[in-house]
Amino acid sequence: MPVFTRLRDARVRTRLRDARDAHPVAARALRRAVHVLAAALVVGALLMPNTAPGLRPDRFARIPAEAIIGAVLLLALPRRPRIVVAALCGAGIGVLTVLNLLDIGFTEYLGRGFNVVLDWGLLDDARAYVADSMGGARATAAAVGAVALTLLLVTVMALATVRLGDLLARHRVRAARGALIAGTAWVTCAALGVQISGVPVASDRAAGALKGQTRRVVDTLRDEAAFAKEARADAFGATPPDRLLPDLRGKDVVLAFVESYGRTAVEDPLIAPGVTRVLDTRTAALAKAGYHARSGWLTSATYGGSSWLGHSTALSGLWIDNQQRYRTVTSGDRLTLTKAFEKTGAWDTVGVMPGVRKAWPEAEWYGLDKVYDAFGLGYEGPRFSWSTMPDQYALEAFQRLEHGRKRDRPLMAEVILTSSHQPWAPIPELVGWDELGDGSVFDAIRKAGGKPSDVIADSTGSRREYGRSIEYSLTCLTQWLERYGTDDTVLVLLGDHQPIARVSGTGASRDVPVSVVAKDPEVLEKTDAWNWTEGLRPAKGAPVWKMSAFRDRFLTAYGSVPHPTGG
Repeated sequence: MPVFTRLRDARVRTRLRDARDAHPVAARALRRAVHVLAAALVVGALLMPNTAPGLRPDRFARIPAEAIIGAVLLLALPRRPRIVVAALCGAGIGVLTVLNLLDIGFTEYLGRGFNVVLDWGLLDDARAYVADSMGGARATAAAVGAVALTLLLVTVMALATVRLGDLLARHRVRAARGALIAGTAWVTCAALGVQISGVPVASDRAAGALKGQTRRVVDTLRDEAAFAKEARADAFGATPPDRLLPDLRGKDVVLAFVESYGRTAVEDPLIAPGVTRVLDTRTAALAKAGYHARSGWLTSATYGGSSWLGHSTALSGLWIDNQQRYRTVTSGDRLTLTKAFEKTGAWDTVGVMPGVRKAWPEAEWYGLDKVYDAFGLGYEGPRFSWSTMPDQYALEAFQRLEHGRKRDRPLMAEVILTSSHQPWAPIPELVGWDELGDGSVFDAIRKAGGKPSDVIADSTGSRREYGRSIEYSLTCLTQWLERYGTDDTVLVLLGDHQPIARVSGTGASRDVPVSVVAKDPEVLEKTDAWNWTEGLRPAKGAPVWKMSAFRDRFLTAYGSVPHPTGG
């Protein structure tokens, strides 16, 4: 250490000592306040739940076993080892706190906890979502703030634990007596099952959180090999092209995913009246045009976001509920429903993906001959928060570029509608289909729309605007079918997942509606065994399938013959 550094540190210590000597009462009060704050930070972190509903005062009125064990350990160590152990334990508590906060955020948005193996990449998606919704500057500030807060939390927790270790050492006898009393109280409360507001007083919350994170990691690593084997076993993997989908030959088939279209939209007391009115009105309008529908429920593999997991689950026949499974299946040759159409050689296959803004190699796995991403649909209008363009424009562009074009063979299209993506502000409005042009007509609508910041923090407002966005998307899609559909058009309409917990509620199901719409009565007769509800609105008690069952049931219903490949 340079001489000037030692001199500077000595001067600082001298000044602090002089200030302490000059104001002994204030110095003592400040020292005690810091001790109390350090203890509150450490104990609070050890008791911290990993769900938002669990953040209640009674959850922090408990005795943490980890604090008692830590105190005994620090009392038994000499000074230098004590400082090292205290710092490491404090940093570990800080890291565990960060993981608890991530669990809270992931549960709120995705209905599950944070996976330390798989989910780091989703943090970049979260930053991109904030940038799309709130602006790049705010996204950057939020990212920098999150990193700074994480480092600060780990550092402060380490310093707090070191300080408490020093305090215990200075008052070793009283600290040992206190640890004995606290340990006895913990054992007694645990043995008697003592509770406050239904919460056990004796807590091992931090140990449980660490155990849960460890189990999550182990399960993830085990799942990889098991899922890879499952993906290789495909009931239709070796089916010859002429045995795939023979009962849909000559039909234009559109598989349309509506973003965040879940059971909540049809059953929530605030949201459902508007959505069900649209479903019933549009069912009647389509019937007048000669179309009929049948609807049921699918249980999505994802919740609140990660739409690609829902898409791949529905189309692959596999339960793809995390990024590792998605990478595994998309790197293989699993037969997707869309690829089954391509494999026959009887359809042209295209994808309309207005949410895709970067390279998308999965197109080959999906069996799509051509993909129209956010930059390929000719849109020159404004963005609507995360959504790059209104659904009405995307559907009109699909009509202009593909569906309305003369062709030698029918069309199979996968269409992803994005206007109902959170934060549900601003929401587009319907305009005349002949007025869409290049999308510039939406400039005034965008400027007059709501601000994401006004909706994101408002649960009731989010629910209301979510419902409006679903009404918009469903109206666009069914008007497109009514306007442009033919006798040979078959529409399969389904949601990809439920909206986030702020809208759907804690513990909501993962069910999403699914409908098949067609003019040809034989197309719907093929689904008779499904016992689905007539019309676009599935009954509450309509059959519920896992989303991973949809591919095989659809292939079977329309005449495909299983020829399995081995696992």
